[in-house]
Amino acid sequence: MRFATLLLLTLLSSWLLPGCTSSQSGQPTSGQSNKPTSIGYDGKTYQLLRYGKPYFIEGAGGIMYYDRLKAAGGNSIRIWDDIDAGQLLDEAHRLGLTVMFGLWVEREIEGFDYDDQAAVDRQYERIRKTVLKYRNHPALLLWCVGNEWAQNADNFKVYDEVNRLAKLVHDLDPDHPVSTAISPDSKRAIWLVAQRCPAVDVLSVNAYALTSQLSEFFSEGGWKGPYIISEYGAQAYWETTTTPWSAPIEPSSDQKADFVRRFYPAYIGSRPANCLGAYLFYWGTKQEESHTWFSVFDDKGRETPLVGLMQELWSGRSPANQAPSIRGLLIDGQPTTHQSFAIRSFLTGSRKTGDGLHRGQVMATDAEGDSLTYLWEIKPRALRTADYIGTPRPALEGLFVTSNQSAVSFRLPTQPGAYRLFVNVYDTHNHVATGNFSFEITGKPASVDQ
Repeated sequence: MRFATLLLLTLLSSWLLPGCTSSQSGQPTSGQSNKPTSIGYDGKTYQLLRYGKPYFIEGAGGIMYYDRLKAAGGNSIRIWDDIDAGQLLDEAHRLGLTVMFGLWVEREIEGFDYDDQAAVDRQYERIRKTVLKYRNHPALLLWCVGNEWAQNADNFKVYDEVNRLAKLVHDLDPDHPVSTAISPDSKRAIWLVAQRCPAVDVLSVNAYALTSQLSEFFSEGGWKGPYIISEYGAQAYWETTTTPWSAPIEPSSDQKADFVRRFYPAYIGSRPANCLGAYLFYWGTKQEESHTWFSVFDDKGRETPLVGLMQELWSGRSPANQAPSIRGLLIDGQPTTHQSFAIRSFLTGSRKTGDGLHRGQVMATDAEGDSLTYLWEIKPRALRTADYIGTPRPALEGLFVTSNQSAVSFRLPTQPGAYRLFVNVYDTHNHVATGNFSFEITGKPASVDQ
């Protein structure tokens, strides 16, 4: 009778925790110790195991600069699809890094129809081939089926399909756990994943400022398993205050680093129960709202203050040389983050300067006293079109009297619309600090050329 009861409890445990191959003691079984990646559970909390040893993810998402992530003390990278996956996996393995491998799942919000069974089956076959191709790569840490596919999804079939894909991955590769990534701002999405995706081992959340509410969201959404913070970093553009013309106000690179400095120890570095680790976003350069918002590097590979900060947080070592610091940006002598200008006020000359010019000044310092250089640019604000997430908009020409000093004079564009004035501050050690000022031009289009 006792044996039958134990057998029943074991079967129930396996049924309740699909895909999690852990012993109740939390110690790896012989099978777990041989697996590249598994999930341990001690009856209270989950942990990630790499060949049977605890492994906490201290990583970043991106497709370049892996050597610098390694040097900073990071141990893992996240990729979102299989583009150049072989090369990225090989590079990660060469450096001793692991990879959270994204299997791209099409999204209803972008027009994919989960009632189109032929399209669904083509996606299934594509993912099947990808898993077969890379399942034995030594850098592989775990799979992530989809990214934010639940956003505004009204067809519940997508949840069932994500579960079917997770089952497929388990069948093809029992040696690596399966996750899926969603935005945690919808408790409905968390609940639906918990109810309809039992084959998912780990819930990944692109959390940003919502990380402080995860315990509440998980409780109300019914998720009791392990989780990964699959994206965090500076406050995102949907989380900051906006201008009267609805442009989000972008923090400076110092403000972004200060936010992460407060955020990381509380919600990641403290290693909360069931948290398997986190990935900083974005380890590289990415256009999204602006070309600087999420970028941890600029387009020449120069490091923002976040790189040095992550080295401190991951390794406990301060960088030998720190990035410059921007402590303020003045427009016409006033500290401001945004301003609206009417066309008439500057076609007839600026009341402040009398010459039609405005003044910009960045208050920048360098901890080591390195000499600093400057680049100022004005760009139209990216819209929710191809330039919003994709290729950065080019800078407008002919607006600056000077653009390479800490204080500059500039003309405003002559066409109505929303713009940003950007400033980059460089030191002599491959670092960059960034800041910008959001402004709009109102009124009828001018008859003069820009």
